[in-house]
Amino acid sequence: MKHTEEHRTHRVGWLRAAVLGANDGIVSTASLIVGVAAADSSRSGILVAGVAGLVAGAMSMAAGEYVSVSSQSDTERADLERERKELAANPAHERAELTAIYVARGLNADLASQVATQLTANDALGTHARDELGISDTLSARPVQAAFASAATFAVGAALPLLLVLVVPGNALVWTVSGSSLLFLALLGALAARAGGSPVGTSVARVTFWGALAMALTAGVGALFGATV
Repeated sequence: MKHTEEHRTHRVGWLRAAVLGANDGIVSTASLIVGVAAADSSRSGILVAGVAGLVAGAMSMAAGEYVSVSSQSDTERADLERERKELAANPAHERAELTAIYVARGLNADLASQVATQLTANDALGTHARDELGISDTLSARPVQAAFASAATFAVGAALPLLLVLVVPGNALVWTVSGSSLLFLALLGALAARAGGSPVGTSVARVTFWGALAMALTAGVGALFGATV
């Protein structure tokens, strides 16, 4: 009987960047709108602030993800190059090192030595990358993918509260944007949990709590400075 298992680790790279981008898009733009609206600004001023936040945030997310993940990728490449040189200079030591790893994982010494020898003969660098360094194709750094995923989802997330500025009356803007944004965050948390196979309730509670805190603090700052300017 054929048994098929569904694993989700191959989604980790883009899913992390996408969730981070969408979450930041909703939270930062909604907080910005709520803060500016709490200062009794005009609709046009709120809209300009929101659009500026969307563009600046999307570019910042793209640049930040690219630089961060590129640093990870550079480290991975440096480690692989070092391992390649060690394999060429002292293959026996590297095979013994691999054997010790398999023994530590539960194989007896003879079987561990056989496994190390066969895997080394098949793909020495790939085996050491996976079992010694923890680098695999599934989890390897992809800077461009992370940058695009984060920027695109930030823009989508930011557009949700921004659209409300166009249709909601000014006197109801703060509460409408806050409530709607919390709903958007809850949906995002649920979707991210389903895509990653994690508990939905925990994910929803996490994103809504921090979103509510960010908007509350920003609204307080906007009201304070709006009253004193």
